[in-house]
Amino acid sequence: MENKLTTANGQPVDNDQASQSTGPQGYTLLQDVHLIEKLAHFDRERIPERVVHAKGAGAHGVFEVSRAVPEYTCAEFLSDTGKKTDVFVRFSTVGGERGSADSERDPRGFAVKFYTGEGNYDLVGNNTPIFFIRDAIKFPDFIHTQKRNPRTNLKDPDAMWDFWSLTPESLHQVAILFSDRGTPASYRNMHGFGSHTYMWYNEKKEYVWVKYHWVCDQPIKNLTGSEADAMRGTDPDHATRDLYEAIARGEFPSWTLNIQIMTPEQAEHFRFNPFDVTKVWYHKEFPLIPIGKMTLNRNPENYFAEVEQVAFAPSNMVPGVAPSPDKLLQGRLFAYTDTQRHRLGTNFTQIPINAPKCPMGHYQRDGAMSVNGNGGGAPVYYPNTAGGPVPAGDRATPPQIDLKGVLGRHEQEVSDLDFEQPGLLYGRVLDETARSHLCDNICASLGGARQQLQYREAALFALADKSWGKDIADRLKLDFDRVLELSRLSPAERAAATRG
Repeated sequence: MENKLTTANGQPVDNDQASQSTGPQGYTLLQDVHLIEKLAHFDRERIPERVVHAKGAGAHGVFEVSRAVPEYTCAEFLSDTGKKTDVFVRFSTVGGERGSADSERDPRGFAVKFYTGEGNYDLVGNNTPIFFIRDAIKFPDFIHTQKRNPRTNLKDPDAMWDFWSLTPESLHQVAILFSDRGTPASYRNMHGFGSHTYMWYNEKKEYVWVKYHWVCDQPIKNLTGSEADAMRGTDPDHATRDLYEAIARGEFPSWTLNIQIMTPEQAEHFRFNPFDVTKVWYHKEFPLIPIGKMTLNRNPENYFAEVEQVAFAPSNMVPGVAPSPDKLLQGRLFAYTDTQRHRLGTNFTQIPINAPKCPMGHYQRDGAMSVNGNGGGAPVYYPNTAGGPVPAGDRATPPQIDLKGVLGRHEQEVSDLDFEQPGLLYGRVLDETARSHLCDNICASLGGARQQLQYREAALFALADKSWGKDIADRLKLDFDRVLELSRLSPAERAAATRG
């Protein structure tokens, strides 16, 4: 009998590679019970450690606006040049446990909490402008490949490369991860990115699409693969130590916040899906616009109370900011707050590090660890005539967007565009030394996987840049003619030809 995929309740699953949405570039639907079950179960797989970003370091600071942009957004914290907003930032590794080394080859989390006058705004990103996948339904599977094998409890290169080689959209992020950018020398010496596309809207309800770039004001410094390996043995907490000690010395790190702006008209006619988080917007077409500077100037008083208990969620937005139809972002809007309620409890926003610094008014009561008076005798329902809080009205309402949707699971087909940007990264952005380091690092990991997986992944490298595929094939002693044959197959044919 064929082994069919079902929900935990036994319902057959029609497709596990695409969320239900209103179209290929449309919004994800809450009615997708398979997606919700998959994310909700995933959020509860670790107690009490974070499922991802388990190990991190953090600091307090301030963000100051250098250029107000009211033409793009009515966000209060960006309203005036010179306006300052308190922030808390948490840096982290992604896949490892709390005891893992800071120098592991891994993306670095770059999460910023702005304590604005209209509520907390969380810009939850990484030190890379892209990600491995573009649909949230794939996220639990991806993270499972980065965790330990359920039988051996060891890291599993077969799982990683099996998934990546069957998910060609991952190639761009894989290339960055296995370059020296995958092992930053410290949290102070790396860029940060919001990664996703967001909507900004102004007082007139005119909107644009925006991407965020935290440009590091310190020199960029990375470790080579061998240096990172050595650091794991000599100081596994080196990045945590470096950040804390630099701030203690008064060497306050800073980042300049830049944005890219795309108009709705540009997005409608763009040559690829502008909401695809596996791709960047080219700076020549959408130049960086600097709008402010963030400086970290105070260490936490208590690591657990602040760094461990801080809770970020992309759904924490303020008027002037709204989501885009980025399918990975759409899933994160649910998953992050869901996992925080599980990890910290339903009243996690009452923990001081998470509490807004502006007036609050809501009808949420009771639950474990309610420590703020639980609303006293105020009404617990709306509408009421007892003086309870009322909706903010039009200011908090994003602009309306016409949607023409087709309900279904819209899987984005693999195309040449998925290989264009990784090919440019390898062939034009990286110099000869950086390309050599990239291939060394790939082969150090891919070399531990089954040979069939090596062939499948090498074919993807060849699709991005033929010389890249040949370099990997030569280092792993693979038949390059077979690599080229595999590169000419469709993803399904390639998977069938390298099964086992």
